[in-house]
Amino acid sequence: MCSKVDSVAFYRMKKTLTELSTKKGRGTELVSLYIPPKKPLHEVISTLKDEYGTASNIKSDSTRTHVQDALVKIMQRLKLYDKTPENGLAIFCGALPPSPNAPFGSEVLQLYEVFPHKPIQNYLYRCDDHFHLEPLREMIKEEKIIGIISIDNTEAGLGIVSGNRIEVVDVVTSGVSGKHRAGGQSARRFERLREAEINDYFNRVARHATKVFLEQHNIKGLIIGGPGPTKDYFLKGEYLDYRLQNNVLAVVDTSYSGREGIRETIERARNVLQDLRIIEEKEIVKKFLNEVSSEKGLAIYGIKEVMDSLKKANAHTVLVSEDIGLIYLQSLCKKCGYMREAITNQENFIPEKQKLISEPCPLCGSVDIEIVEKDFIDFLADKAVESGAKVEVISSKSEEGIMFKSFGGVGALLRYR
Repeated sequence: MCSKVDSVAFYRMKKTLTELSTKKGRGTELVSLYIPPKKPLHEVISTLKDEYGTASNIKSDSTRTHVQDALVKIMQRLKLYDKTPENGLAIFCGALPPSPNAPFGSEVLQLYEVFPHKPIQNYLYRCDDHFHLEPLREMIKEEKIIGIISIDNTEAGLGIVSGNRIEVVDVVTSGVSGKHRAGGQSARRFERLREAEINDYFNRVARHATKVFLEQHNIKGLIIGGPGPTKDYFLKGEYLDYRLQNNVLAVVDTSYSGREGIRETIERARNVLQDLRIIEEKEIVKKFLNEVSSEKGLAIYGIKEVMDSLKKANAHTVLVSEDIGLIYLQSLCKKCGYMREAITNQENFIPEKQKLISEPCPLCGSVDIEIVEKDFIDFLADKAVESGAKVEVISSKSEEGIMFKSFGGVGALLRYR
């Protein structure tokens, strides 16, 4: 994920894909529709009318009814738009069973709208027993994957960095003898043996690099780091596949090699990686940690504190861990409009929801209560828009992300104290 992409939009897209990928129909009756940005909606509606007529030939009564109902619902939804949204629109609609073992006939017609964070490239209509999600999955694939080799005479770490993710893919040990020879062995013979071991080690690292960076991951560039001159000998010897050798973006000095060296190499190569999300996240979290550790720092953490700062329009940037796993609940009295709110985790979600439903309104005593539930990050993003704040969704896989999560996974950088 490039830093240019809104982290909230990216989070929402991943969450939507996770939800839609679990939906399964009884037959080929789930409709997937992708509309590119400049596609006129009246043309789409006309095409769907044709599909409605074609669906009348389906032999199964239930499948035919479900497909036609889905098409009608989609056409009704499209008529609400004046024009196609900026990045296009994806609609998924179909009769879905409430649970995998639910009896036939219990299906409920559901429609999902997705406003992608990147333009949809091609018009697509599909009818199947599952939703076609590949075009959306392509959008959240990391566009820029950078390979990392951290090498010295003892070991070499191979990793990738993409978006907000760092992965150590492989660690190769050298097996190279130390610089001190065994007794009774001539210095020249010892040197020859050691050179052969180093040559073998470099060739093994190169083979692993080809497998990791060219076969498993299509990297856009390679950064090499490590302590001492080993990395330079490795590069000058041209052990790497020419496609990797010609794609080296930087060579950096580090204190460590292997697994630890990969993280240090990323840190030392910040200028080269500046358009990757992981670097942006590191900067944001470091700023938060510096501010929160200062007596007069402009940072707070905790759900209550952050929500208060949003109400006062004092939050400049809100930080939230992507896997915080919280749900926002709102209880609204239909009689007098009294509202209650709760934020809970998945474990306490059902009891908290039942509590809000069962408790009468403290203002008028009515039990006619409406419950609204929302993903906490979505709720936070909506609140931030109202107060002019920015929201950054922080990965929990990076070192900085883990440190931030120790503060509860919710924090904010303030405009003023």
